[in-house]
Amino acid sequence: MNSKDEKYKRIHFAVMAIEGSAKKLNIPGHEMFNRLSKQDIIHSRLLKHYELLHTQSLEWVVDDTIETLDNWEKERKEIAI
Repeated sequence: MNSKDEKYKRIHFAVMAIEGSAKKLNIPGHEMFNRLSKQDIIHSRLLKHYELLHTQSLEWVVDDTIETLDNWEKERKEIAI
């Protein structure tokens, strides 16, 4: 598989995780994207750990993404105080 196909798969995976997480939280996709981007979860977690994460169910990835987002937002909020 060439790198273009691999990049497409990773991006498609991240989009599915973002949209699934937004749907589960009943918020717009762009809001979820912005929150994940602010915490750098898209690149530092979804894309970086694609090889491990894509072997899990979408439901598991969605739950993990939401939990990670909640934890990282809380942690950064506590540091800012």
